[in-house]
Amino acid sequence: MVAAEGLVANGAQPVSGLLTGRLSALMFMQFFVWGAWNVTLGLVMQTVGVGSLIANAFSVGPIASIVGSFLLGMAAARFLSPKMLMVVLHLVGGVLLFILPTLLTPEHGASFVWLLLGYMILYMPTVGLANTIALKSFGERVDRFPFVRAFGTLGWIVAGLIIGWAGLSASPHIFEVAGVVSIALGLYSITLPNVQPDAPQGKSLAAEVFCTEAFGLMRNRSFLIFILCATLISIPLAMYYAYASPYVGAAGIENVGGTLAIGQMSELVFMFSMPFLYRRFGVKPLLLVGMIAWALRYALFAIGDGGAGIWAIYLGVALHGVCYDFFFVAGAIYTGTIATPKGVNAQAQGMLTLFTYGVGMLLGSQIGGLLYAQLPANATVADWHHLWWYPAIAAAVIALLFQFTFKNNRTETHA
Repeated sequence: MVAAEGLVANGAQPVSGLLTGRLSALMFMQFFVWGAWNVTLGLVMQTVGVGSLIANAFSVGPIASIVGSFLLGMAAARFLSPKMLMVVLHLVGGVLLFILPTLLTPEHGASFVWLLLGYMILYMPTVGLANTIALKSFGERVDRFPFVRAFGTLGWIVAGLIIGWAGLSASPHIFEVAGVVSIALGLYSITLPNVQPDAPQGKSLAAEVFCTEAFGLMRNRSFLIFILCATLISIPLAMYYAYASPYVGAAGIENVGGTLAIGQMSELVFMFSMPFLYRRFGVKPLLLVGMIAWALRYALFAIGDGGAGIWAIYLGVALHGVCYDFFFVAGAIYTGTIATPKGVNAQAQGMLTLFTYGVGMLLGSQIGGLLYAQLPANATVADWHHLWWYPAIAAAVIALLFQFTFKNNRTETHA
């Protein structure tokens, strides 16, 4: 690392405030780009008359998280500088973001989905690359990473608020907002610390790409059950990302982007408290509460409306912090406690992402599309109520399955 950045190879030395600020800006823009269009895409597609393609549009992210991670995040990053990959991927991705709105029409809806898939294959690896740059730049001071990563959530929140306040929640122009920031981030990435690609570990490239050693962790029964439940709970999770925005719009709430940003605000609060809660309660209570929160959220959506029941919609959105942090953040910590002694933490985290954001959310997007297809063309809030009961019941069943089958070792929890 560079001495001017306040990094010392041996020992946990203080890092410069300038480095922390630069990496915080990186995370802010990284997730601003995603949050600018992802939150209200379902509403936009419904508004322009391609609502039937929402399921396919939200399936490209899971597919890209698999394909992009294999082709770029795991393989190419071994031979190219993470910084230069960030520059290229965000500049090219920014151009594609400006093209996407021109295809968001009933005549070109299929082409829009294919181009969105191409964009997401470029974007998804940059999430891991941003984490890599931050962690390697901090060296031994990895305790600074949660603070920097919180700016990513803040970027997602600010993007939603800007889209909502500008009245763009139902407009294809959300992609242009994201495109501007993507190109800015590509140029900004030139100035990032020049960390080196991962050094080969003596294993074949195929073995590392396909996480063969991480899959061996599932011989641990508790970890196997966790992976299974994490995959299953990601199915109803996908329905929230895809259909929350058109549902909130159908309820008569105009500032859809700003309303859904409440969920990220909640996530930010619980993210800082997660290490303490994990040490205090252990893994199983947190994972179980997270699953129950998913069931409760969808039940609230199933009874909420734009009148006297609007409180249920706001409360359901605000539960996002509990839903996400108590399961996915706690789950990532738990995965680390199981994988670190085996020396395969990075592989295990990649495998967890593969099953949750890949397999689980892909299934959820397609199942959600089948349920959405049953709604009338101009669905009312009452029509939406029927849809939300399905993920509510599914999440409750998964929580029961987890409660009666997961038996964690307390020494694993506090490792």
